[in-house]
Amino acid sequence: MRTTIDAAGRIVVPKPLRDELGVKPGHVLDLVVRDGRLQVEIAPVEMRLERRRNGPIAVPADEIPTLTAEQVRQTLEHIRR
Repeated sequence: MRTTIDAAGRIVVPKPLRDELGVKPGHVLDLVVRDGRLQVEIAPVEMRLERRRNGPIAVPADEIPTLTAEQVRQTLEHIRR
């Protein structure tokens, strides 16, 4: 799928690709150059360790939205193809 870069250097990710990847406004993306190609990757979620009764547990540093049952179903359906 093709797109353009505007005068400010912004790249528009077409809606079908955003939908397929589950990318929403505000998501942080990493841009990486590999073998002469520009790759866009969803940035990993920063984690912190919290002490719990049964030991340390990794939790997101920032609040992240809870997945709906429909989002889980769609994701499982997509990865099983």
